[in-house]
Amino acid sequence: MSASAPPLHTHLFGPADGPPVLALHGLTGHGRRWQNLADRHLPDLRVIAPDLRGHGRSPWEPPWSFDSHVDDLLGVLHAHTREPVTVLGHSFGGALALHLAAAAPDRVRALVLLDPAIALPPGRLLEVADLTVRFPDYTDEAEARAEKVHGDWGEVDPELLDAEIAEHLVALDSGRVNWRYCVPALVASWGELAREFVLPPAHVPTVLARAGKVRPAYTSDEFLAALARQLGSHLTMLELDCDHMIDQAMPESAAALVRKVL
Repeated sequence: MSASAPPLHTHLFGPADGPPVLALHGLTGHGRRWQNLADRHLPDLRVIAPDLRGHGRSPWEPPWSFDSHVDDLLGVLHAHTREPVTVLGHSFGGALALHLAAAAPDRVRALVLLDPAIALPPGRLLEVADLTVRFPDYTDEAEARAEKVHGDWGEVDPELLDAEIAEHLVALDSGRVNWRYCVPALVASWGELAREFVLPPAHVPTVLARAGKVRPAYTSDEFLAALARQLGSHLTMLELDCDHMIDQAMPESAAALVRKVL
């Protein structure tokens, strides 16, 4: 942990003495997204859910690399628990969970990866980053809501979408609105997802759930084969019949996967 790493804004759910789970959101997200899963489905666990650098109420300053995110997370763990943790990661958070496990294997006891985005094609990421730069915000709340309803959040309970908007959508000086994140950080992070994948230590119990409705998938067959060779019987892989937001659309299933490795 670097002494210069600023502290992340961290949401805490569950009893202080519960088994610790470090929950990592995806790009454009925030740590409070885990509240429904924690409060309603994993109430006996201590869920530690930071806003990643460049997101939510955490510092927005660079660097925005996987390495700096890992450094930030080691600071979060130092502040909240001395135990090895189960790391629960969605999308970009899943890739980050792998980098954390590879860099600090003594701090990670298990991984639960929900539709992780890993080593994606550079051309695909260039297209997404370019769209982020050209269309960084929304006319109003209705437009922001519609994008989610007609995208990855189409299967999510409207109550959870309302909570997302209340927590994460902010008015801009221009009169438009956007999610509470730093656009340059987001663009840099799309680039990080083009990096080659890393693998966790061979002894770490790992569950990986792919979202069956995401095409093309965010995890390649090459990565899955390498993960299987590395982990052997310590790996469980499955596919869920849903879109990308597994933790929001299927919280019961997500909770069951966490309990599987506890």
